[in-house]
Order: sequence, then structure tokens, then C-alpha cells
Amino acid sequence: MVDAVSTTNAASRINTGGAMLASNFETFLSLLTSQLKNQDPLSPVDSNQFTAQLTQMAGVEQQLLTNDLLTSLLSAQQGAGLTGAANYIGKEATAVWSANKVEDGKATWSYELGEDAKAAKLQVLDSAGKVVWTGDATELKQGVHDFTWDGKTTAGGQVADGGVYTLKITATDTAGAAVDSQVLIRGRISGVELYDGQPYATIGASILPLTSLIALDEASTATPTETAESESLVSKVASALNPLNLFS
Repeated sequence: MVDAVSTTNAASRINTGGAMLASNFETFLSLLTSQLKNQDPLSPVDSNQFTAQLTQMAGVEQQLLTNDLLTSLLSAQQGAGLTGAANYIGKEATAVWSANKVEDGKATWSYELGEDAKAAKLQVLDSAGKVVWTGDATELKQGVHDFTWDGKTTAGGQVADGGVYTLKITATDTAGAAVDSQVLIRGRISGVELYDGQPYATIGASILPLTSLIALDEASTATPTETAESESLVSKVASALNPLNLFS
């Protein structure tokens, strides 16, 4: 198996390798010095062998410098990653992500069905993976649907604000076969930040990695109220300029 290497992991491996090389470099210098001090004056170290040892020492020193440069490049890459992620702020996004935080007594997700379903069961799990609520999905058509949990458990209790919960969906068709489905987080990206060298975006009460985003759209700058007021104003102006309804 080949594991993905994050910026943080890469920096850690470079630092570990650099420490090993530095240790080996110091050991090499000690051995070389001892060799020169204790060599037989009547049979000194061969000049070609001595030159080869010096060349190896220079190679190790060069590798240490390369590791330092790589660490600097990775640090710069982290800053560039955050700068690039800042371009996502203000955009409407859709992400494949199931974790969300309860705020004002509720949490909102979306779920997508690959085809029409006969039935679909929704489950809300707490941070320990325990199911706290179970219910049937009301929207079973193919496509994306929104779901808001009111924070009430199956036992009738109310969860506290601030807790992180995940949504799980299981859907089947008329033949009882599984229907492809996934849980989504949708909304406007309000901020970005770095965790372990990876950029994360804030959508509503959810913080998720940018790698989970599957769609981005330009956000509308006008609120629904502003849009309604604008349409009303246009209608009034049109009526004033067209008393005989010439354009109707």
C-alpha cells in the first residue's frame, strides 16, 4: 500500500532524516580525526582513500543543506496553500462530509441519492459513534435533499449546543437493493485555516478539508429581502412609465 504524504508528514520525515545524517556526519568526522591521529607514520593513509573520504563527507554535508532547503520549501508551500484557499471564501460550496456541529438546537445536512429510492433511513451519531437518533428520510427522489435535525434524541432528550454529530444514510430500491447515497454539507464558505499543514474550510458550523469539496459556485451578493425590494421597485417604475400597459 502507498500512503498519501501530507506536507506535515513530509517535513517530519525530512527533519528525521536530517537528524540521522547530522549524527552520521559527526560520527564520520570523529572517526576520520581519530584515524589521522592514530595512523602509522611509516604507513600513512593512502591519498586516494583520504580524498574519497573527504568527498563522502562533502556529500553528507550537501545532503544536510538540501534537507534544510526542502524544509523551507515545504513551509513556503503551507503559506501558499492557505493563500490559495482564501480564494474560496464567499463561494457557495458542496462537500462530501458528514460531520456537523449543533447550533441553536439544530444541525443541517444534505444527502444525495443516485436514483429514486423506496426507503431511506437516516441516523445521527455522536462523537463516540453511538446512534442518538434514527428516522426515515422524507425525500426519496434522485438528487440532493436537505435535512435538518432538531437536536432531539430518539429517547426524547435534547442535545446541547456545540456537540459534533455525523449523519448516516442507508437507502434501498423497490427490490431491496442498496441505492448509492452520500451525505453532503452545503453552504457559503466563511473562512479557511490550516490543520496539520492541510487547508480546511468553514461552512456554517462545519469545518472540513478542502479535498472534500465537490462543487463551487459564485455566491449571490443580494439577500432575498434585497431581491424582493428590487423587483418591487422595478415593477413600480414600469407601472409609472407605462400607464396604458403598452408593454403588457
